[in-house]
Amino acid sequence: MELLPRSPAEFGSARYWDRFFRQRGQRPFEWYGAFPELCPVLHKYVRPRDKVLVVGCGNSELSEQMYDVGMCQDIVNIDVSDAAVRQMRERSAGTRPSMSYLLMDMLHMDFPDAHFQVVLDKGTLDALLTDEEEATLAKVEQMFAEISRVLQVGGRYLCVSLAQAHVLKKAVEYFSQEGWVVRVHQVASSGDKQQFVLPVFVYVMTKFRKVPGSAARILEICPEEQDRPLRVESAERLLAAVRDRQHYALLCSQISKTPCREQVSLDLCDRESGKPRYTLHVVDSPSVKPSRDNHFAIFIVPQGRETEWLFGTEEGRRQLAASAGFGRLLTVALHREQLYEGMAAIQAELSGKVMELAPPGLPARQQVPFLSVGGDIGVRAVRHRGSSALSGDFVVEDVKGDGSCYFRRLIFLQNRNVVQSEARLLAPTPLPGQKKRRKDKKKPSPTEPPGAIDKSYLCCEHHKAMVAGLCLLGGPDALPGEPAVLVVGLGGGSLPLFVHDYFSQARVAVVEIDPSMLEVATRWFGFCQGERMQVHVSDGLDYVAKLAAEAPAQYDAIMFDVDSKDLTVGMSCPPPAFVEKPFLQKVKTILKPEGVFVLNLVCRDAQLKESVLGALRAVFPLLYARRIQGEVNEILLCQAGPAGRRSPAELGARARALEGALRQPGRPWDSSYALADMLQAVLVL
Repeated sequence: MELLPRSPAEFGSARYWDRFFRQRGQRPFEWYGAFPELCPVLHKYVRPRDKVLVVGCGNSELSEQMYDVGMCQDIVNIDVSDAAVRQMRERSAGTRPSMSYLLMDMLHMDFPDAHFQVVLDKGTLDALLTDEEEATLAKVEQMFAEISRVLQVGGRYLCVSLAQAHVLKKAVEYFSQEGWVVRVHQVASSGDKQQFVLPVFVYVMTKFRKVPGSAARILEICPEEQDRPLRVESAERLLAAVRDRQHYALLCSQISKTPCREQVSLDLCDRESGKPRYTLHVVDSPSVKPSRDNHFAIFIVPQGRETEWLFGTEEGRRQLAASAGFGRLLTVALHREQLYEGMAAIQAELSGKVMELAPPGLPARQQVPFLSVGGDIGVRAVRHRGSSALSGDFVVEDVKGDGSCYFRRLIFLQNRNVVQSEARLLAPTPLPGQKKRRKDKKKPSPTEPPGAIDKSYLCCEHHKAMVAGLCLLGGPDALPGEPAVLVVGLGGGSLPLFVHDYFSQARVAVVEIDPSMLEVATRWFGFCQGERMQVHVSDGLDYVAKLAAEAPAQYDAIMFDVDSKDLTVGMSCPPPAFVEKPFLQKVKTILKPEGVFVLNLVCRDAQLKESVLGALRAVFPLLYARRIQGEVNEILLCQAGPAGRRSPAELGARARALEGALRQPGRPWDSSYALADMLQAVLVL
């Protein structure tokens, strides 16, 4: 402990370093970065005939090793510590004739201008720039100015560093403003996380003549897993890229030593575009008794299925890990913007990276299995990309679900893990990645849907519950002859389409604020208007308010299935203004006395949810709730009429009668529908 300085300022003191090297003796001191790790980077920038200056050499073996392997031999080492210089001269005496050691301060060097092709610094800048005090920064700028002076044009300043934020920022700002090319290499780790946790970087500053008036900067980063550098647009982006790699190294170190109490998630990005390519979740199962073969596994989530409860929620992934029987399961979700050649290619691409996330106690050379559903990576085909002023960027994509079913989905990219609308496809044609049984005679148009939309099928459980809620209309055995239904929120149109087709006398009005969604629903989800189906492009708030003033009591059912664009609120459906008491009064006004108001509520904020329920109770005396298992959605059935409060059993009986009325000969009905089951689990609020 006596080797440590009493203050950071002592790192710049020759007296401190003399004492340090005298007390340490002959043992070489390496700050960080062993020669085998640094060698691949140094080989790129140090040529055998280069004249190399090593500043702050200490008693490191780095220059000796460079000399001995023939990387270069014309090496001058300088240091402010007389003890270190004498020690190093003795070590190389008679064995390295062209390498010299000089007692010299790098802030005031005696060398002529443009004397070296390479200046090498291993930890010296880190030791000098211990704070951002004015005196410290002045020394650093003097150091940089001297390095610049003694380097030839085209020469390289190589700085081995831990890349603390203030150190990297200072180096990048100084040399980029001087017109130098700045490149940051991450040094490949030896894999010994016990020795050093933080990653080591090498700044490569290449000297160019400064062009007056030029503001162009060349800033690059070269990650450890690739040779080709990536250009970044600003110093801030360069610092952020380094910081991300430091955080990743700390994370790997932590989870390699102790189990994760909470699930850890991170993105691995594409090398070319910088966009996320894989999303990883680390899930530990303390209940799994470890054995040699069940420590660790990788689970590839099939494309398009990352939004399912089992893969897209913490509880789902926890159940998946427990059922798989591994102490640590790493789930891997694939991104729609990326191309994947197959399971074998993904395994080859990820095999090195995922082992950095291995659990403690994993036996050496243990083979880690890659798992998936059905052994493949699934099928995803993006059919349409669009952008809306209201909804932002969105995609329409076809995905293969469980079994042989295919589904079409609408995804808003600002919330890419949530399926906005979904429809099942009938008789799809083969999608990219799927083998064809025979050669098609006619190549389909790229904009042509692969199959017709199955309008008889409601993919979303909350839509089934909303339809079941219509059993509250009319008497116990019959619906109103021509029910008038208002649906606020179109999406892909599956809910109003189902009501239109199965309630054969119903008149359906749909309110949708975003005209782009009407186009998407019509082109991609089989939606169409007609005599009994009309869409009004309008703000739902304005539309309801206008009806309340002009034409009250005209709807048998009002259904709200509208999402909120404000992701900062703990309620994603509906927007808060739709459940404020004054607006709910307007909803009640346009509802017939025995009508039903059906609301899809998605609220994660318990206090906000209680406020919403309070507003609903104040307007609608009869309130029922149906929670959707495995989802945040909760369907609220609201009535203000004279009908008495019904028990879940009564509601189930009415739903069973409704199902019987809807199941008519010649009309398709999915066997998974059980409207009675939807309401037998209802809560009376």
